[in-house]
Amino acid sequence: MEKYKVEPVFCPEAPNPLGNYSHAVIYENLIYVSGIASRDFVTNQVPGLVMEEDGRKRSYDIRLETQATLENIKKILIAAGSDLEHVIEVNAFLLDMRDFKVYNEVFASYFPSHRPARTTIGVAGLPGNIAIEMKVIAAKK
Repeated sequence: MEKYKVEPVFCPEAPNPLGNYSHAVIYENLIYVSGIASRDFVTNQVPGLVMEEDGRKRSYDIRLETQATLENIKKILIAAGSDLEHVIEVNAFLLDMRDFKVYNEVFASYFPSHRPARTTIGVAGLPGNIAIEMKVIAAKK
């Protein structure tokens, strides 16, 4: 009996992980993408985020953050041999559930006909001054 192994995925066009984890791992025909946010892989900046001089968050743009998060996920899925059309499940974490409507509109634009299973959870905090994080499970093409 052949044993399957876990294959780590690192995507050079996605932001570096903030901890000791892979962008994704592949097991059999499934791709498990780690929690991914909107940080730009070149500048490490969060799109639409405005900070005060003392380090407090002044404002953010959930539309830009959601788009950038999904673009990062798309890059990782391509690196792993898949795409958004093969996403099975999405878990999304919002810092403020009042952002749900805008997040949902952006999400729908990335999944206009394919509708993966999805859970959206409001959380008390997220690392790196982000307002949204998503993790997905996808099938390989």
